[in-house]
Amino acid sequence: MFLVKLIFKKPLDVVNEYLKSHRDFLEEGYQKDFFVVSGPINPRVGGVIVSQLKDKKTLQDFLQNDPFWLNEIADYEYTEFEPVKFHKHFRTFVD
Repeated sequence: MFLVKLIFKKPLDVVNEYLKSHRDFLEEGYQKDFFVVSGPINPRVGGVIVSQLKDKKTLQDFLQNDPFWLNEIADYEYTEFEPVKFHKHFRTFVD
């Protein structure tokens, strides 16, 4: 699994211009079963995506089509981790 942290490089008014297209793009990732959860960081300086993909290159290749990436709105930081404890309803994402 991967935790992807997005850190905004542009002011929020610019972020907001691309927010709908970014969320539409994320929906494509959910439809492909690439993502478990995503949302903004509080305070709103970026966002987080949790992906159940096991291959970093596949994830990076997909996210390079994100409007936030294409328009240099955010930097992406990838952290791979292996869940060892999780809620029973989370098992389908881990196995």
